[in-house]
Amino acid sequence: MGIGAGILIAAVGAVLAFAVTAEVAGVDVQTIGVIMLIAGLAIALIAAIATTASRRRVVYDDGVGTRRVVSDPATPPDSARI
Repeated sequence: MGIGAGILIAAVGAVLAFAVTAEVAGVDVQTIGVIMLIAGLAIALIAAIATTASRRRVVYDDGVGTRRVVSDPATPPDSARI
């Protein structure tokens, strides 16, 4: 799931929590909405953190089998073979 899925789940949860007044026997629609809202926000936050963390690493490939991984793109690549 990505950021978009998390936002979609949170939006559906907000609608259920705050806008729906229907009653279903044995089910509290507002509670399900709050749970979906919290879960959607958590999914979006985790996806955003994972996306940001994965973009910090840069891999240089010189085309002859030597790959260099740099954690901080501002520093020059090391000469280690991977």
